[in-house]
Amino acid sequence: MLVTFSLCMIVKNEEDTLDRCLDSVAEIMDEIIIVDTGSTDRTKEIARRYTDCVYDFEWIEDFAAARNYTFGLATQSYIFWLDADDVLEEPDQIKLMELKNALEPDIDTVSMEYHLAFDEFGNVTSKLRRNRLVKRENHFRWIGAVHEYLEVYGKAIHSDIAVTHRSVRHDSDRNLKIYENRLEKGETFSPRDIFYFANELKDHSQTERAIHYYEKFLDSGQGWVEDCYSACGRMADCYHMQGDQEKELEAVLRSFHYGKPRAEFCCRLGFYFLQNQNLETAIYWYTQATCDTDINSRWVLSNQAVYTWLPHLQLCVCYDRIGNYELAQFHNEKAAAFRPEDPRILYNRTYLAKRLSGEEAQIN
Repeated sequence: MLVTFSLCMIVKNEEDTLDRCLDSVAEIMDEIIIVDTGSTDRTKEIARRYTDCVYDFEWIEDFAAARNYTFGLATQSYIFWLDADDVLEEPDQIKLMELKNALEPDIDTVSMEYHLAFDEFGNVTSKLRRNRLVKRENHFRWIGAVHEYLEVYGKAIHSDIAVTHRSVRHDSDRNLKIYENRLEKGETFSPRDIFYFANELKDHSQTERAIHYYEKFLDSGQGWVEDCYSACGRMADCYHMQGDQEKELEAVLRSFHYGKPRAEFCCRLGFYFLQNQNLETAIYWYTQATCDTDINSRWVLSNQAVYTWLPHLQLCVCYDRIGNYELAQFHNEKAAAFRPEDPRILYNRTYLAKRLSGEEAQIN
């Protein structure tokens, strides 16, 4: 028996993106449920072109409550969720239809990649993994007023289907205001709330407060290990913004407490030693970065550059500075495999060819 899909969405003032989102998935869905949390534009009018299931939900500064309401309205065997500024590109539409036709009814949840940012060549630069399709009868619940997550269990598939984020605008103060209001009311924040509150503070350049809450989160000893890694990196960012290189280094090294060095921290260390003209140590850490290949299994936001071309390009620079042009060329070509049209890589290719032939040049 074929499974059926309900699309569940919460929206507010999404007239610029909603039709694009729904066009990308409407033919795959058996039911589309749109819950509006207070639009003042044409959002609901656009939604009704695709479905009669358009509902209102009074906004109470709680994303999980709104999403749980939408899930409660679904009637099909599986629930698929999107935000209005998400789309499925054509290859992923095909993959989702193939999944629908092949999905066994004993599967409880399907995770998918979430592509958040792209470089000038169209390569994904930032992504994470999220539970995106869940069995309705399990009554899975969303948790968290802000930066909510879907709590799931059971038999899972981790698919290569990607949801692509194509935002045209962003309410940059919304989440921070929700957290500040909750704090003013005297609410007790969970470790996860503390972590995401710190992220909002950092994103709004309130670095001192952000550092305070990152420390509070890490000191709790109750955070998810992936968030602990992230907190160390973001705290290092705060110290970098403050120009405190030594504290930045301490924050990077603190990440080692949670497991083996990851590529993003190895690249940070490589850059630290490169800046301080300690080229051999810089080479060591950039080389370590190239050995971290476990990126696709991670559920947190990841910078794809540090797992692909960046450490190789930096190794090219380091080896050039110590006069090892063969290895400089080797790593430049490794970087080129990911960014073949990057002008820096093209320049280095010409420069290193001259160096290896004995001609004088200056590296980029």
